[in-house]
Amino acid sequence: MTGSGSITGRGMTMSDMLARSARRGPEDTAFVDARSRRTYREVDERVTRLGNVLSARGVEAGDRVAVLGRNSTDVVEAWLAALRVGAIAVPVNFRMVADEIAYVLADSGATVVLRDEEFTDVVDEARRAAPGAAVVMTLGDDDVEASGVYREQPVSDDAAAFIMYTSGTTGFPKGAVLSHRNLYLHAFSSMATLGLEGDDRVWMSAAPLFHIAGLSGMLPALITGGTVVIPPSGSFDPTATVRTLVEEGVTSCFMVPAQWQAICAVPDLAGQDLSRLRRISWGAAPASTTLLKTMIAAFPQAEVCTAFGQTECSPVTTYLRGEDSIRKIGSIGTPMIGVEVRVVDEEMNDVPRGTVGEIVYRSPMVMTEYWNKPEETAEAFRGGWFHSGDLVREDDDGYLYVVDRVKDMIISGGENIYCAEVENVLSGHPKIVEVALIGVPDDRWGETPLAVVVARDPDDAPTDAEVEAFAREHLAAYKRPRHVRHVDALPRNPGGKVVKKTLREQFAQAADQHR
Repeated sequence: MTGSGSITGRGMTMSDMLARSARRGPEDTAFVDARSRRTYREVDERVTRLGNVLSARGVEAGDRVAVLGRNSTDVVEAWLAALRVGAIAVPVNFRMVADEIAYVLADSGATVVLRDEEFTDVVDEARRAAPGAAVVMTLGDDDVEASGVYREQPVSDDAAAFIMYTSGTTGFPKGAVLSHRNLYLHAFSSMATLGLEGDDRVWMSAAPLFHIAGLSGMLPALITGGTVVIPPSGSFDPTATVRTLVEEGVTSCFMVPAQWQAICAVPDLAGQDLSRLRRISWGAAPASTTLLKTMIAAFPQAEVCTAFGQTECSPVTTYLRGEDSIRKIGSIGTPMIGVEVRVVDEEMNDVPRGTVGEIVYRSPMVMTEYWNKPEETAEAFRGGWFHSGDLVREDDDGYLYVVDRVKDMIISGGENIYCAEVENVLSGHPKIVEVALIGVPDDRWGETPLAVVVARDPDDAPTDAEVEAFAREHLAAYKRPRHVRHVDALPRNPGGKVVKKTLREQFAQAADQHR
């Protein structure tokens, strides 16, 4: 397990980033959420006071502090307060039920929980199964009495900063341990790769803060003294989001494809003053070429940037910059500065360009380990490279294209069917707004593809014959869905990824009945 690390060569921690920006621009706006606007001086002082409270409650370097709350500056301050005393922050998904929260608390060994008051009951229930979480505090409690004097704690930059629990679309989630160095090098690499300009200083992410995109995306602004805009949690409101982009003068933002789909459908989007919006990025789930073309047309003044990676990599590993967004549409781009990649077969041999293989990484931004899981850690780093589980191909120019997840690939009659390819094609059907492809059991072929479709207009959903005809025009016979099912919405995890395990459970029996 990773502890506080050596204090030699201390480097810079995330707490140091905040303190530096507070010294350089104390009255600059640091964070804006639905309830408050706070300057760097205010945030830095609040973090120090809360850090001193944690110390008084017995929190020491290397201890884990769980944070469970809806999107707010209070959540960020809780993270930074834990880091300020050398502890490790554990963001917790507020959508979890008590059993799931108990797993995270027990697995991480958290001794303290900071939570929004509305989650009192679920945390209390979770603690009955995870009694090690002995101290519970309320986020944003301004009545705490503590010194505002910063007593510097020697924390190495290679010490663990966060344990980020992966989405857990299959099995129990694993805690990816990210060090201070992982995260600040990722921030610096993103700034260098994307060419952050002096007036590109207002960042917004519509991701929940327990998601790595919500955490990591804000760090360039924190380093440079910019402003982080934190939208509220809950049902995504595209009209309110556009209003925030305009009113706060957001210059860069990140959303998942489903959110961008809703944003692009906002009435009179073209009439909004989004002139300050310089860069829009997407990731965490696949986007169809149809959606990307819509985004490019809807935001002609902004660079459309594809960000690809995963929690374990802090998270971005490759970018597709705006100048390539049309020329290489559908690509995830090339590796960011500081990331080395290979595309390999199951024996770790490099595959020829144009051949599908797994993308593996070597980078100082890759996590140190899976918390308390040495076997899973060793498997992830077999051969000295981090194994992503993503299947890609590389074109002659060195641009990468995601083909599928290793675990999602369908093998039908000995042929590999890459779900992302089929989904991208079917998303081009004028009556389909979203689609997910899954494999279902088949007596003859082993498994066959089933398309789960969300209609653009529920009253005019595409018929099975229409989907089949469209697929016949664009796909080889073995790739075409043998079954089509209609749903109102695809099941997604908090990171925006479609939970195909749920779809397989829901539709495997239905497909079996129609063999």
